[in-house]
Amino acid sequence: MKVIDLRSDTVTKPTQQMKKTMLEAEVGDDVFGEDELTNKFQFKMATLFGMEAGLYVPSGTMSNQLALKVLTQPSNEVLIESKGHILQYETGGASFLSAVQLFPLHGNSGKLNAAQITSAVRGTYDWEPETKVVCVEHSTNKGGGTVYSLDELRSIKRECQRHKLYLHVDGARIWNAMVATGQKPHEIGQLADTLSICFSKGLGAPVGSMLLSSSKNIAKARRFRKMWGGGMRQIGLLTAAADYAVQHHWPKLAMDHKHAKAFAKAVNETGTLSVDLDSVQTNIILFDTGAKTALEVLDIFGQQGIKMVSFGTSTVRATFHFQIEESDVDRLIKVTKSCLSQRVSKSSNLRKT
Repeated sequence: MKVIDLRSDTVTKPTQQMKKTMLEAEVGDDVFGEDELTNKFQFKMATLFGMEAGLYVPSGTMSNQLALKVLTQPSNEVLIESKGHILQYETGGASFLSAVQLFPLHGNSGKLNAAQITSAVRGTYDWEPETKVVCVEHSTNKGGGTVYSLDELRSIKRECQRHKLYLHVDGARIWNAMVATGQKPHEIGQLADTLSICFSKGLGAPVGSMLLSSSKNIAKARRFRKMWGGGMRQIGLLTAAADYAVQHHWPKLAMDHKHAKAFAKAVNETGTLSVDLDSVQTNIILFDTGAKTALEVLDIFGQQGIKMVSFGTSTVRATFHFQIEESDVDRLIKVTKSCLSQRVSKSSNLRKT
């Protein structure tokens, strides 16, 4: 039985053609700035998003942390939604690497709004930390894959400008966000002071993210990347994979969104599980497990060869990616309805009595 792995879109594996592209890559030493394929790819991504320069890094965490490092001074404060990746999943790196504090704001499905920023900015008094950066995640992870509209992003940017703050966009799944909204790369890039984009999630590259910003910021980030052990040598092998992913896998993300919506509909039809269908905007679905615990539901799916992850005691996350096929979705929906429907639950309870 084939395992259907919905734990994350990071479980995607390089395709045969991607591996071929990697093996054929012309490489050089990137620490010396001589890996031409990487140089061209960094320029290509910066141009695509309408920004001055880019820096390829091993992970989205490093990209986000480099952004904070170049935008802040020690003791500064960074505003972030309470579910944000930088706050939840980066091991407290902001306080350790940049000596800044993160101030969490409780938004809606992982999203901030401009009014929250206005009321949260500090630094007027000597005893307050000085707010310096606003971080938004587009699309969200713990928010369930929700996206910002351009109007929302522009409104946040205006508040940043009014208070002389920098805007960092964590675009770990920005490719999904652009597919879902129809936004163009340069429309997002022109709003961000720093932008992190990832290639190893839905796009399916084996590793890597990129920080985009001004040439001055990227020069600073390159130095810190080396300081933090991120200087790499013949990385054309990896940037070749990332470039292939952008060209060939980006267009496939719309199907992932379609699959997520189909599964969400099936979840609501069980009568035992539930999800807000309006919140299913990209490839992630967070659903409530009702009377069962998340671990109990995971066990039921696991017995059928389906993997997901718990996001709390009564919430499960399923993340779709291009290596989940139509037949996998059909099987997933069949299992959901046959094993977790209200009818099945009642029958199970009757047998127990």
